[in-house]
Amino acid sequence: MGKWRPPEATNKQRINEQIRITPVRVIGADGAQLGILPTDEAIRQARAAELDLVEVAPGERPPVCRIMDYGKFKYQQKKRQHKSHSHQMKIKEIRVRPKTGENDIQVKVSKAREFLEHKDKVIVTVVYRGREMAHVEEGRKVIDDVIGQLADVAKVEAAPVHHGRRMICTLAPR
Repeated sequence: MGKWRPPEATNKQRINEQIRITPVRVIGADGAQLGILPTDEAIRQARAAELDLVEVAPGERPPVCRIMDYGKFKYQQKKRQHKSHSHQMKIKEIRVRPKTGENDIQVKVSKAREFLEHKDKVIVTVVYRGREMAHVEEGRKVIDDVIGQLADVAKVEAAPVHHGRRMICTLAPR
């Protein structure tokens, strides 16, 4: 046997005959307070308007019920819940080398711009090979150029840092 939970914790609204507590505070379809009524009278009024009596605040005394179209209410609730799911941020990476050509960098920057506009983070990595380690400043120029081109859509979350044969910088969307 499970632990008893108040009705609002079960996330299921009671409608019409499922509401057993009497009396209830009733709110009309137009939002006007109809006062405290016996439950069967409230159900009768809802049926006369061709709507449902829905318990919206079961924890109150007396419980608050509203006259509304239950199907429409459930649809809007589901739609609202679906809308609230936000974009899961991903981390994307673009890799360049100190000797990468200007046009190739432009292509990578435009791809990074797409990622940032889609609310994803971008890691810019400059990879050094062989003797390129002797000229770290060349890679630094490339990474600064990329950061400069993306300044309108991104902010630097982690400044460029050296990790072995790589220089890494993290950009986050504005």
